[in-house]
Amino acid sequence: MKNIISVSQAREIDNRMRENFGVPCLVLMENAGRSVAEEALKALRDKKRTGVVIVCGKGNNGADGLAACRHLMCRGIKPKIFLAAKISQVRGEARVNLDILLKMKQKVVEVNNKNLALVRRSILESGLIIDALLGIGIKREVRGIFRDLINIINVSKAYIIAVDVPSGLDADSGKALGCCVKADKTVTFVAKKQGMISGAGPEYCGRVIVRDLGVKI
Repeated sequence: MKNIISVSQAREIDNRMRENFGVPCLVLMENAGRSVAEEALKALRDKKRTGVVIVCGKGNNGADGLAACRHLMCRGIKPKIFLAAKISQVRGEARVNLDILLKMKQKVVEVNNKNLALVRRSILESGLIIDALLGIGIKREVRGIFRDLINIINVSKAYIIAVDVPSGLDADSGKALGCCVKADKTVTFVAKKQGMISGAGPEYCGRVIVRDLGVKI
């Protein structure tokens, strides 16, 4: 396995895990979420911080964040979850993870322009933020509520952990797509992505931790 991979190679690896090894996407998300939760617990312990916020998109990156929330709940931590979409818009494996949290009585706040000020206050009061908004697939400039949330995250004084890649970073070129989360630590999977060592990537990623997904390719 290469130490540095492109977005297309990362997708190919995911496909091989599912098609060649028969590993369901939910299992990959579970492993990713557990890894993120473990790094969050380390940060809470080492930095002596309290108050966890997880900011999620509706796709697979958000699903990893939702899975991380569940693992943190099992350790006695109850994060605040902010979803940059309507619950009704969440589909597939992400919806499975979301429904589990809802059945566990975890409150999930749908972020919109009407409640953005309240969301901002919660984010700024938190000690640790998990960024699970946007994954490696983004290629267009970040706009709308995603841009608003990224800007709020970046002005916070919290310790920031990005899931797989900081939201807004082109994972191939290392370019910030209009705006980008500036993480203290990025928990990425299988291997570093090219954009993490290119362009502005190192500035936005912080310390990069590579974790496996439970399958050796």
